[in-house]
Amino acid sequence: MKVVNLMRGTMLHENVRTARTFTEKSEGLLKSIADAALFLRTRWGVHTFGMKFSIDCLVMDGDMKVVALRENLAPGHFFFWNPHYRNVLELPAGTIVRTNTKVGDVIELMA
Repeated sequence: MKVVNLMRGTMLHENVRTARTFTEKSEGLLKSIADAALFLRTRWGVHTFGMKFSIDCLVMDGDMKVVALRENLAPGHFFFWNPHYRNVLELPAGTIVRTNTKVGDVIELMA
């Protein structure tokens, strides 16, 4: 699926996988290449343990408005947020800066 920042008119990624199962969510981008992206629903945070590259993360509310973000989350780290929010995008490092994505922007997932 494609992911677009509606507020900025920018493409965040053109080939985003969706993690649905516990295993897919736990593995995240662990077995992926650095240019991969993943959408998942979790309230507990994400980790980069075992990864070989950094990622950017967006956390969104039920209306897909960005409520938290983390740039360049390095391997071996956690990112936690308010568990009220559960929509998460893991993106290649540098995506937030490249697309000028900010808290408050609205994200759209397109098939």
